[in-house]
Amino acid sequence: IAGDDFGCGSSREHAVWALRGAGVKVVVANSYARIFFRNAINNGFLAIECAHVCDGTESGDELELDLANGRLRNLTRGTEKTFVPISDFARELIEDGGLLPHIQKKAAGAA
Repeated sequence: IAGDDFGCGSSREHAVWALRGAGVKVVVANSYARIFFRNAINNGFLAIECAHVCDGTESGDELELDLANGRLRNLTRGTEKTFVPISDFARELIEDGGLLPHIQKKAAGAA
């Protein structure tokens, strides 16, 4: 869980690689720096934008993401927040492991 403008100052994909290398699977933030957000999706990393996500969320809370319906449930506190679900294309890129593997997959299917 992160606050406003997560990834600000990071114009390279190395920031995403570092998060992944640290074992982070997803970041849910109030907002993202646009370049970081695009790099995250292009590198197959799940970045969810959810306004006011920090309000009422404490360290150690158990959270559950419903990507298809745009819901973040705080199972510890019994609360729920909504967010705009990621696009089908972005979800496909993430599932394929990023833009390059996605292009490779599409090219192999066309052959």
